[in-house]
Amino acid sequence: MTPRHALPAALTLALALAVTGCGADVADDKPSAEDSAKDRPVTVENCGRKVTYDRVPERVVTNDVGITEIMFALGLEDHMAGYVMGDDRGDLEDIPWKGGYDKVERLSDKEINRELVLDARADMVFAGWNYGFGEGNGFTPAALKKVGVDSYVLTESCRNGGDGKARGVMSPLEALYTDLDNLGKIFHVEDRATALIAKFRKQVADAQADLPADGDRPTVFLYDAGEDKPFTSGRYAGPHDIITRAGGDHVMKDLEDSWTTVGWESVVERDPEVIVINDYGDTTAEQKRKFLKSYPPLRNVSAVRNDRIFVLDYVDLVESPRNPAAIATLADYLKGVREANREHGG
Repeated sequence: MTPRHALPAALTLALALAVTGCGADVADDKPSAEDSAKDRPVTVENCGRKVTYDRVPERVVTNDVGITEIMFALGLEDHMAGYVMGDDRGDLEDIPWKGGYDKVERLSDKEINRELVLDARADMVFAGWNYGFGEGNGFTPAALKKVGVDSYVLTESCRNGGDGKARGVMSPLEALYTDLDNLGKIFHVEDRATALIAKFRKQVADAQADLPADGDRPTVFLYDAGEDKPFTSGRYAGPHDIITRAGGDHVMKDLEDSWTTVGWESVVERDPEVIVINDYGDTTAEQKRKFLKSYPPLRNVSAVRNDRIFVLDYVDLVESPRNPAAIATLADYLKGVREANREHGG
């Protein structure tokens, strides 16, 4: 028996067609291509570990200027909840990614921590070992995972060595390219990442076009900070590639670490012809220059004696999208040093 309120099948079909023809919204249960991409898990290798991201992160918190600008360079501002950055990170006005800073909220100029991340409702933190992550403060990828927050570790800061304290596992520029490639996959912007890497490789190649083939390279020391002992760069921090690819001979290239402390005696022994100052912090570049020129043990070091002291900004020297431009800038300066050496028979 037919239920009293049921309609004949033909009439039901006719009504449905009529409603559709009138332009009524009909629910489409099929997900869009964009939604499908967001729901597709992505696995990348990060600091020697396979890490899977189940969805495209939508509320990323970054730590420090170089890391933040990697996100901006990839056009990922809309995927950020905010950034943490000290107030000593230089001028952020006249830069290619000024629009990113205008759009994304600065959450703090202090140290990043779990409470800040949770308050921002972050779904991923992009930081590095000693660039925010550290066992000492309990802020680690493992700790964040326990509260449901994913992490991505800056490749420049990847740990190496048996003690787990040394950092760096590859050439600094390759670390930058690796992070751009990985983030391109995580956020499904592979085309942007590929184009950016190609642009940076060309920028570096152009800076190297006029370098001498005979190995005529001025020796260079990177001075970050410190008076009792200098904090400097080993072969896995940004300055190594910036110095080397700009035509210099990095005097601390044998240090299997990224950023580390050495003794002044090793600087004197290696007698660099040029010192590059890392400009950041409460101590200005000019104050650092005055210290280097007045510190008695450095009196006979070539760079000090000949006043060959060059300044680059902090963000030029840590892993960041500003590294290729820094190579070009330093290459011009070192070219002048080489020419002066030739004129004086050096």
